Amino acid sequence: MLKADFYFFSALDAESEYLVQEALERVMVNRTVITIAHRLSTIKNADNIAVLDKGKVAEYGTYEQLMSIEEGLFRKLVERQTIGNNNVN
Repeated sequence: MLKADFYFFSALDAESEYLVQEALERVMVNRTVITIAHRLSTIKNADNIAVLDKGKVAEYGTYEQLMSIEEGLFRKLVERQTIGNNNVN
């Protein structure tokens, strides 16, 4: 029988996000977890990442593999978020 737990988090400040991420990483050991993330730094340690575009899988791989695709969608999104976060001070 399949047992599923669901967790939803939204609009966390940086400290709360860190604490939640740390707790989730402990809970996720030896489990299959599907994460929907808008803040891409939260999935950096995922075994595999599927990037969806217009309802289809556009890219698939590890964080490092996806970041190595020069014109990749995932890389562009990460760079956009990183640049945006660096300008907020």
